[in-house]
Amino acid sequence: MKKYGVFDVLGPIMIGPSSSHTAGAARLGKIFGVMAGEDIEKVEFLLHGSFGKTYRGHGTDRALVAGILGMEPSDERLRDALEIAKERNIDIIFTEKDLGDVHPNTVKALIGCRGGRQFTAQGSSIGGGSIIITEVDGEEVEFTGAYPTLIISHKDIPGQVSKVTTLLYTQGINIAYMKVFRHHRGDTATMVFETDDNIPQAVLDCITGIMDVKSVTYISPVKEGEA
Repeated sequence: MKKYGVFDVLGPIMIGPSSSHTAGAARLGKIFGVMAGEDIEKVEFLLHGSFGKTYRGHGTDRALVAGILGMEPSDERLRDALEIAKERNIDIIFTEKDLGDVHPNTVKALIGCRGGRQFTAQGSSIGGGSIIITEVDGEEVEFTGAYPTLIISHKDIPGQVSKVTTLLYTQGINIAYMKVFRHHRGDTATMVFETDDNIPQAVLDCITGIMDVKSVTYISPVKEGEA
């Protein structure tokens, strides 16, 4: 039998009419912004399904932009997110797009940073303010953002997973969930770890230094009400 928490029943603290279309959208936007990791200049949101049909009426547009700006779903500035983005010279575009066989509340963000970096990510708002991230820079992933999350792109060779898990073990960092994704044997693979503990920068630097690791992205969740 499924166990329900208080937020499954009451829903999140939020601004807006819909937990899926506003709270979930704000959380998606915030994770997209954190993963982009640089000064954002432009974002095009590709809106699928009901997100694409109702984003203006349900405030999904403002919620996604609020998240990109670093706001929580409960932030009263969410209503003015589009204007705030304009004041910060961030170009925002919304495009209705069929993203295939995905959840109806799915969005893909195409992010351009002022330093020249181009970043993409895709995720879905699955109800009650909960979300799932399903793609990062074209690589299939799966994580919720509820835990400290570590995303590692690496060459698909034996021993890579063991090197990372051993390092986390020696640092006393407990792994809550772990998945590995790859498209072709021997090509690029992606590890996703959700941990019970925050990961110090020194440990991230050690992981970055492992041979054949291509990139390391770390997402530390921000609790409701924190800046």
